[in-house]
Amino acid sequence: MELITIIVIAVGLAMDAFAVSVVSGSVYKQLHIKHALRMAAFFGGFQALMPLIGSLAGLSAKDYIVDYDHWIAFGILGAVGGKMIYESFKIKSVEDNYDPSNIIVLLVLSVATSIDALAVGLTLSLITRSIATAVIIIGLITFFLSYLGVLIGKRFGHFFENKIEILGGLILIGLGIKILIEHLLFQAGLAVW
Repeated sequence: MELITIIVIAVGLAMDAFAVSVVSGSVYKQLHIKHALRMAAFFGGFQALMPLIGSLAGLSAKDYIVDYDHWIAFGILGAVGGKMIYESFKIKSVEDNYDPSNIIVLLVLSVATSIDALAVGLTLSLITRSIATAVIIIGLITFFLSYLGVLIGKRFGHFFENKIEILGGLILIGLGIKILIEHLLFQAGLAVW
C-alpha cells in the first residue's frame, strides 16, 4: 500500500511540471527532443530533491509530532492540493520572450514547480520507511510526465493545462483525506483500508 501511496503522491506532484511542459511545448515551437529531455531532467531532478530536503526536516521532528502526524499530512496535502486547484483558475499569460530551453528559465520553472514537493517531503517522512525509493519514484514519474507534456503541448497546445492542475490538486487532497481517515480508523481499531 505504501508504494501505491507514493506513486499517487508522485503523480499529483508532477501535475505542475506536466502543465508547464505542455505550455512550453505549445508556445515554443523550436523545442527539440534534446530540449524536452533537458526540461524533463530538470523538473524530475528538482521534484526529487525538494521532497528529500523536506523529508529530512520531517525526520528530525518526527518524534515530536508522532501523535498528530496524520493531521499534519492531511493539512499539507490539502493545502498544496487546494493551492494547485486555485492556481489553475488564475489567468496565466505567456510572454513573447518565454524560452523554456534557456537554462535560467528552466531553473526558475524547476524551482517553481517543485516548491510544493518540499512541503510534501515532510509528509513522506511520516508515511514511508524508504525516502530514497520515494524520491526516485517522484523524480522518474515527473521526468516521464514532463517529457510527455512537451510532446503533447507541441502537438495539441495548452488545452489541458488547467484541467491537469485541478486533477493534481484533487489527487493530493484525496490522499490527505485517505491518510487522515486511515489513521483515525486504525487508532480506533478498525482496519478498513
